[in-house]
Amino acid sequence: MKFFLKNKKTKNIVLVIILIFSILSYLSYNIFFRKDSNSSYALSKYGSRSDEVRQIQTKLKRWGYYNGSVDGIYGSQTLSAVKWFQSKNGLTVDGIAGPKTLQAMGIYSSSTTSTATNSGSDSNLLSRLVYAEARGEPYSGQVAVASVVLNRVKSSSFPNSVAGVIYQSGAFSVVNDGQINLSPNATAKKAAQDAINGWDPSYGAIYYFNPNTATSAWIWSRPLTVVIGNHRFCK
Repeated sequence: MKFFLKNKKTKNIVLVIILIFSILSYLSYNIFFRKDSNSSYALSKYGSRSDEVRQIQTKLKRWGYYNGSVDGIYGSQTLSAVKWFQSKNGLTVDGIAGPKTLQAMGIYSSSTTSTATNSGSDSNLLSRLVYAEARGEPYSGQVAVASVVLNRVKSSSFPNSVAGVIYQSGAFSVVNDGQINLSPNATAKKAAQDAINGWDPSYGAIYYFNPNTATSAWIWSRPLTVVIGNHRFCK
């Protein structure tokens, strides 16, 4: 009888140890290895080496945030460039290229991310730009501002993505002053979608400016395509 109780007690201890080990293994896996199930993005940070890091470096170099080599190694220069980009765009300045930072850069890491998702992100960012730059302008003028961004995407002289064009260093003042992060209204969203659908009231313009505030002689030299509201659109 004593042997049976002792043997049963030993088995219980072993089962408890196995249970504790299983729980610890599960927690360790979720903390250190498992990605957020709601995220389709990888996580690039200091010390990372990947094609995604190369994409980050390429975009930041094109926009003027990064001057180092595009080598796919997330070193101190890349870290500083990411922090600079984050500070300029109203993001948490932690130097980690997480989901929000990657989305702002127009980088979609997962092969399962659909074209519809990308298009939705482009539309949202474009509508924010329209709202920040042209709220209060005539509706056609808002569509024209969105069209300028899309025309730049098509041009070899500018970045080849909506995010790339909008976040190009010095391109839009609303990025620097944080207005790009304001929530767009329904009109701005509709204007962005109309531009995406092909309406271009700017007649192919890749620049626009307010003649009442512009001081650059260069921008005045650009060929005019149309004047809508307070903006002159030009090539």
